[in-house]
Amino acid sequence: MQVFIPTESAPGETRVAATPETVARLVKRGVAVTVQAGAGARSYFVDEAFRKAGAEIADAAAPAGAALVARVQPPSAEEIEVLAEGSVLVGHVFATADRSRAERLASRGVTTFAMELVPRTSRAQTMDALSSQATVAGYKAVILAAESLDKLCPLLMTAAGTVKPARAVVFGAGVAGLQAIATARRLGCVVEATDIRAAAKEQVESLGARFIDVPGAEDMEDEGGYAREADEEFLARQREEVARRVEGADIVITTAQIPGRPAPRLVSEELVRSMRPGSVIVDLAVESGGNCELSVPGETVECHGVRIVGQRNLPASVPRDASSLYAKNVLALLGLMYDGEGAFALDLEDDVLAGCLLTHGGAIVHPATLEQLGMAQA
Repeated sequence: MQVFIPTESAPGETRVAATPETVARLVKRGVAVTVQAGAGARSYFVDEAFRKAGAEIADAAAPAGAALVARVQPPSAEEIEVLAEGSVLVGHVFATADRSRAERLASRGVTTFAMELVPRTSRAQTMDALSSQATVAGYKAVILAAESLDKLCPLLMTAAGTVKPARAVVFGAGVAGLQAIATARRLGCVVEATDIRAAAKEQVESLGARFIDVPGAEDMEDEGGYAREADEEFLARQREEVARRVEGADIVITTAQIPGRPAPRLVSEELVRSMRPGSVIVDLAVESGGNCELSVPGETVECHGVRIVGQRNLPASVPRDASSLYAKNVLALLGLMYDGEGAFALDLEDDVLAGCLLTHGGAIVHPATLEQLGMAQA
């Protein structure tokens, strides 16, 4: 088995799909690893560290002879063209956002395992890249909010007087939301959170935050553990119940997303206007449409005296740890693809591999993706 780790070409991407640690573990298991020169530079993993771990360093961007290519971001059209027919790609693809990307991979005869499709099961936890990267994003969102805020976060009792703690409201209590809650609590904020999943209440309260109950709420969790799309009636009730808390909030973190669909709009311009000047909103859903009506992807804007942070790809702002976590996700997934001597042993009946198999045999084969794209299953 020969694995190739390319330098990420997407603008602003600093992560890498392998680290010297994961390379050493692959090499120990009999897997040959080639890393493109400079692939880890933006994550502060130097070529020499990869070489000492047992990898070969190559100048070429084309994975000549590589049976498997592992990357972070979806490949560009040019990067897809250099993939060998019959090779395997492991990485994010986001086919529902760009159907042509998946179709190109299929037409090249590439077997694609999409990291965003890894099933949310106990067995696949170590391979769940969405969760590992959401952990980084949830943490960094609160740090950005604290940096932009016009006041301190913790309660301070000083000779000059008392500083009241900042109040934070978190929309969505998935992995990113829970990490945001935990980080805000560590900074000393008073935190409230809302979610449409019944299981979230216990999780929120276990972190010392208050859960915002929505009257008549039903459990909106699907079989995969993700939030289902709520109807407009529920969203209206949620907005009404949460609005009172947002009016008094210093920090608002929005994390609500639905796989394969635009992010729900939870913070209207009217709600932003009700917030006090100097407060901050960090919209983690900005790349899928945004939870806040006024968010601008890739920018921090000020509206009605409120700073709205729409920074893209927050995990890439913490490249070393984000890469380390992602590389371990990839390592765990690759462990299902080779035998004890490092040779390919793809079992497409394996529940995890089957769950994230996007393209194979010249076609898009992932059932949920086909449904979302409006394509018939072959």
